[in-house]
Amino acid sequence: MARVIPRLIALDIETVDRSNEVSVAKITSGAADSDFMSFAEARSGGSREYVLAMTIAQDHASATLWDLIWTGVGTEVDGVYAPYGNDLPSVSQPHYGFVAVVAEPDGDFLGAEATDSTTAVATIEVEWKLTGKPIKITA
Repeated sequence: MARVIPRLIALDIETVDRSNEVSVAKITSGAADSDFMSFAEARSGGSREYVLAMTIAQDHASATLWDLIWTGVGTEVDGVYAPYGNDLPSVSQPHYGFVAVVAEPDGDFLGAEATDSTTAVATIEVEWKLTGKPIKITA
């Protein structure tokens, strides 16, 4: 059995390793909000909604995650969540592929509180809806 060790988690967005920009990366699941539920959906427990919840560094340079939000709201991006941080997925240490819709944060987007820390980094919290359930990749 291989347990997930949080410091090893890796996150790729558009084939770029974003691990150095992210301090929290979670895929959450919840009941989807819908005005119409079919009988088939009701029998299977209702439809689900998946979200990539992240805390990312405010790095305003081009080609960063923060810049992707600034310039690419509403676009779809491919991602891979590697809970074990391994380069290649396996049956015992899979990866999870997904498509996410880039969204601005609700709340803080620019700025931070004053601190006397020399290592503090300004961050924001974002949630990107996924277009469906992540796909488990084992090979």
